[in-house]
Amino acid sequence: MQPTTPPPDAYHSEVTLRVNGTLRALTVDHRTTLLDALREGLGLTGAKKGCDHGQCGACTVLVDGRRANGCLLLAVALDGCDVTTVEGVAQDGGDRLHPLQQAFLDRDAFQCGYCTPGQLCSALGMLDEAAAGHPSLATDPDAPPAQGPVPLTPDEIRERMSGNLCRCGAYPHIVQAVEDVIR
Repeated sequence: MQPTTPPPDAYHSEVTLRVNGTLRALTVDHRTTLLDALREGLGLTGAKKGCDHGQCGACTVLVDGRRANGCLLLAVALDGCDVTTVEGVAQDGGDRLHPLQQAFLDRDAFQCGYCTPGQLCSALGMLDEAAAGHPSLATDPDAPPAQGPVPLTPDEIRERMSGNLCRCGAYPHIVQAVEDVIR
Protein backbone atom coordinates (compact mmCIF):
# COMPACT_ATOMS: atom_id res chain seq x y z
CA MET A 1 0.00 0.00 0.00
CA GLN A 2 1.39 3.41 -1.00
CA PRO A 3 1.61 5.83 1.96
CA THR A 4 -0.48 8.96 1.51
CA THR A 5 1.21 12.34 1.52
CA PRO A 6 -0.32 15.78 1.96
CA PRO A 7 -1.08 17.85 -1.16
CA PRO A 8 1.45 20.51 -2.22
CA ASP A 9 1.22 23.83 -0.41
CA ALA A 10 3.67 26.53 0.73
CA TYR A 11 5.62 23.92 2.77
CA HIS A 12 5.34 20.88 0.49
CA SER A 13 6.28 20.15 -3.10
CA GLU A 14 5.66 17.35 -5.54
CA VAL A 15 8.86 15.47 -6.37
CA THR A 16 9.34 12.76 -8.96
CA LEU A 17 12.25 10.39 -8.53
CA ARG A 18 13.22 7.31 -10.50
CA VAL A 19 13.88 4.94 -7.61
CA ASN A 20 15.43 1.60 -8.50
CA GLY A 21 14.20 2.05 -12.06
CA THR A 22 10.60 3.00 -11.22
CA LEU A 23 9.20 6.52 -11.39
CA ARG A 24 7.82 7.52 -8.00
CA ALA A 25 5.92 10.73 -7.24
CA LEU A 26 5.88 12.06 -3.69
CA THR A 27 4.67 15.18 -2.00
CA VAL A 28 7.37 16.09 0.51
CA ASP A 29 7.87 18.70 3.18
CA HIS A 30 10.66 20.98 1.98
CA ARG A 31 12.79 19.85 4.93
CA THR A 32 12.49 16.12 4.16
CA THR A 33 15.78 14.40 3.47
CA LEU A 34 16.15 11.85 0.71
CA LEU A 35 16.72 9.23 3.42
CA ASP A 36 13.41 10.02 5.11
CA ALA A 37 11.58 10.15 1.77
CA LEU A 38 12.91 6.70 0.91
CA ARG A 39 12.27 5.14 4.31
CA GLU A 40 9.05 6.84 5.36
CA GLY A 41 7.55 7.90 2.05
CA LEU A 42 8.39 4.85 -0.06
CA GLY A 43 8.93 2.12 2.55
CA LEU A 44 12.46 1.39 1.33
CA THR A 45 14.23 0.71 4.61
CA GLY A 46 17.55 -0.61 3.29
CA ALA A 47 19.39 2.69 3.73
CA LYS A 48 19.79 3.24 7.45
CA LYS A 49 19.72 6.32 9.64
CA GLY A 50 22.97 6.15 11.57
CA CYS A 51 24.45 9.46 12.63
CA ASP A 52 22.11 11.76 10.63
CA HIS A 53 25.16 14.00 10.00
CA GLY A 54 26.77 12.36 6.94
CA GLN A 55 29.62 10.89 8.95
CA CYS A 56 28.86 7.16 9.09
CA GLY A 57 27.71 6.23 5.57
CA ALA A 58 24.84 3.98 6.70
CA CYS A 59 22.49 6.04 4.50
CA THR A 60 24.62 5.82 1.33
CA VAL A 61 22.63 5.48 -1.90
CA LEU A 62 23.45 6.23 -5.52
CA VAL A 63 22.05 9.45 -6.99
CA ASP A 64 22.45 9.67 -10.75
CA GLY A 65 25.07 6.93 -10.41
CA ARG A 66 27.18 8.71 -7.79
CA ARG A 67 27.28 7.73 -4.16
CA ALA A 68 25.67 10.17 -1.76
CA ASN A 69 24.63 10.38 1.87
CA GLY A 70 20.84 10.34 1.84
CA CYS A 71 20.66 12.07 5.22
CA LEU A 72 22.32 15.21 3.81
CA LEU A 73 20.25 15.66 0.65
CA LEU A 74 16.89 17.37 0.56
CA ALA A 75 14.41 15.33 -1.46
CA VAL A 76 12.88 18.47 -2.98
CA ALA A 77 16.24 19.31 -4.59
CA LEU A 78 16.43 15.92 -6.33
CA ASP A 79 13.33 16.19 -8.51
CA GLY A 80 13.97 14.16 -11.66
CA CYS A 81 17.01 12.31 -10.31
CA ASP A 82 17.75 8.61 -10.53
CA VAL A 83 18.14 6.99 -7.09
CA THR A 84 19.42 3.47 -6.50
CA THR A 85 19.09 1.94 -3.06
CA VAL A 86 20.33 -1.44 -1.92
CA GLU A 87 16.88 -2.80 -2.77
CA GLY A 88 17.60 -2.03 -6.44
CA VAL A 89 21.08 -3.55 -6.61
CA ALA A 90 20.09 -7.16 -7.29
CA GLN A 91 19.91 -8.22 -10.92
CA ASP A 92 17.18 -9.79 -13.07
CA GLY A 93 14.39 -7.98 -11.23
CA GLY A 94 15.78 -9.01 -7.86
CA ASP A 95 16.02 -12.72 -8.68
CA ARG A 96 19.84 -12.80 -8.75
CA LEU A 97 22.27 -11.10 -6.40
CA HIS A 98 24.66 -8.53 -7.78
CA PRO A 99 28.23 -9.98 -7.80
CA LEU A 100 29.18 -7.55 -5.01
CA GLN A 101 26.28 -8.74 -2.84
CA GLN A 102 27.37 -12.33 -3.46
CA ALA A 103 30.98 -11.45 -2.58
CA PHE A 104 29.80 -9.87 0.70
CA LEU A 105 28.01 -13.13 1.53
CA ASP A 106 30.90 -15.32 0.44
CA ARG A 107 33.45 -13.30 2.44
CA ASP A 108 31.20 -12.81 5.47
CA ALA A 109 31.73 -9.07 4.99
CA PHE A 110 29.14 -8.10 7.58
CA GLN A 111 28.26 -8.95 11.13
CA CYS A 112 25.25 -7.07 12.42
CA GLY A 113 24.38 -5.92 8.87
CA TYR A 114 23.36 -2.39 9.83
CA CYS A 115 26.02 -0.73 7.66
CA THR A 116 25.89 -3.30 4.88
CA PRO A 117 23.39 -1.51 2.57
CA GLY A 118 25.48 1.67 2.71
CA GLN A 119 28.70 -0.30 2.27
CA LEU A 120 27.28 -2.01 -0.82
CA CYS A 121 26.05 1.21 -2.44
CA SER A 122 29.30 2.97 -1.60
CA ALA A 123 31.37 0.12 -3.05
CA LEU A 124 29.33 0.19 -6.27
CA GLY A 125 29.86 3.94 -6.59
CA MET A 126 33.54 3.58 -5.76
CA LEU A 127 34.01 0.94 -8.45
CA ASP A 128 32.50 3.29 -11.05
CA GLU A 129 34.66 6.21 -9.85
CA ALA A 130 37.85 4.15 -10.13
CA ALA A 131 36.79 2.78 -13.53
CA ALA A 132 36.32 6.38 -14.73
CA GLY A 133 39.88 7.23 -13.61
CA HIS A 134 39.00 9.45 -10.65
CA PRO A 135 41.95 9.50 -8.19
CA SER A 136 41.68 9.27 -4.42
CA LEU A 137 44.01 10.37 -1.63
CA ALA A 138 45.65 6.94 -1.86
CA THR A 139 46.37 7.28 -5.60
CA ASP A 140 50.07 7.83 -6.26
CA PRO A 141 50.41 11.59 -6.81
CA ASP A 142 53.55 11.06 -8.92
CA ALA A 143 51.73 8.76 -11.32
CA PRO A 144 50.64 10.38 -14.58
CA PRO A 145 46.94 11.26 -14.69
CA ALA A 146 44.90 8.15 -15.27
CA GLN A 147 43.97 7.56 -18.88
CA GLY A 148 41.89 4.63 -17.77
CA PRO A 149 40.79 2.92 -14.61
CA VAL A 150 42.62 3.54 -11.35
CA PRO A 151 44.02 0.21 -10.10
CA LEU A 152 42.19 -0.75 -6.91
CA THR A 153 44.78 -1.92 -4.41
CA PRO A 154 43.68 -2.73 -0.86
CA ASP A 155 44.91 0.73 0.20
CA GLU A 156 42.85 2.37 -2.59
CA ILE A 157 39.75 0.41 -1.56
CA ARG A 158 40.19 1.30 2.12
CA GLU A 159 40.64 5.00 1.32
CA ARG A 160 37.69 5.12 -1.04
CA MET A 161 35.45 3.30 1.47
CA SER A 162 36.61 5.38 4.46
CA GLY A 163 33.31 7.28 4.62
CA ASN A 164 31.46 4.11 5.60
CA LEU A 165 31.86 3.02 9.20
CA CYS A 166 31.35 -0.49 10.56
CA ARG A 167 31.13 -0.82 14.33
CA CYS A 168 31.59 -4.59 14.06
CA GLY A 169 34.97 -4.26 12.34
CA ALA A 170 34.22 -6.25 9.17
CA TYR A 171 36.60 -4.01 7.18
CA PRO A 172 39.10 -6.72 6.12
CA HIS A 173 36.27 -8.86 4.74
CA ILE A 174 34.70 -5.86 2.97
CA VAL A 175 38.01 -5.10 1.23
CA GLN A 176 38.34 -8.77 0.25
CA ALA A 177 34.79 -8.82 -1.13
CA VAL A 178 35.50 -5.75 -3.28
CA GLU A 179 38.76 -7.35 -4.46
CA ASP A 180 36.83 -10.49 -5.45
CA VAL A 181 34.57 -8.42 -7.71
CA ILE A 182 37.38 -6.55 -9.47
CA ARG A 183 39.45 -9.63 -10.28
